Amino acid sequence: MKASIDGIVVADAPDADLITIEGNYYFPPSSLNAEAFSDSATPYNCPWKGDAQYHDIAAGGQTHHDAGWSYPNPYPDSFDRVGRDYSGYVAFDKQQVTIG
Repeated sequence: MKASIDGIVVADAPDADLITIEGNYYFPPSSLNAEAFSDSATPYNCPWKGDAQYHDIAAGGQTHHDAGWSYPNPYPDSFDRVGRDYSGYVAFDKQQVTIG
């Protein structure tokens, strides 16, 4: 599956490597076009996953603010709910990024 912005692929992984959480596909860190990502200062805390890290994504000469997010150090208890460790996996804002 691919995540793209205006036709530019920013992540690409086999479906089997993705994790689905609350209707969002989380891509493994190894599948990202890492140079397109930079950390955002936007704060967020999920009560059951922990502190999120938002990411700005550069594509097509534009920076897409908070277009992705990850949980670098999720609460360990959440692994049972998700089914595996998803530390550092990145999900995308569906209004800015096309998944498919």
